[in-house]
Amino acid sequence: MITLSDEERETVETFIRRGKANARNVTRAHILLKDAEGWSIPELAKTFGVSPTTVGNVRKRYQEGGIDGVLKDKAQAKRRCGLDGMEEAILVAIACSPVPEGHDHWTLRMLRDKLMELDVVEHVSAATIQDRLKKMNLSRGSASTGVYRRKST
Repeated sequence: MITLSDEERETVETFIRRGKANARNVTRAHILLKDAEGWSIPELAKTFGVSPTTVGNVRKRYQEGGIDGVLKDKAQAKRRCGLDGMEEAILVAIACSPVPEGHDHWTLRMLRDKLMELDVVEHVSAATIQDRLKKMNLSRGSASTGVYRRKST
């Protein structure tokens, strides 16, 4: 069971009333208040539609980081973006280059395979290729973006 000071209780109640947080954090705040009132883990889990493990995690977060530990999400470890700036530039150059013989346009898999063939990347998914092209507003076959499409003869 958690024990909240009057100041902490007021902080949590204000957090809930403000309505600016995501639902997950508001639920954690409600669990924190009711846990301080003496509700059991099964009662909290059933009332707020969470698992008993979630209630335990809220308690643990409070013990480790106080109210801020419960009400604020931890920053996720920085994930590596699939391609860096130089790799993206090479991707654009490949996408704008002539299409291999026997193909109408560059496919995502063809672009991926070409990047790996040229040792630009060790591995990259076709979805990453698609995301990067979309972010740069490129289409693999659109004449308006300058991407080369083989003329049919």
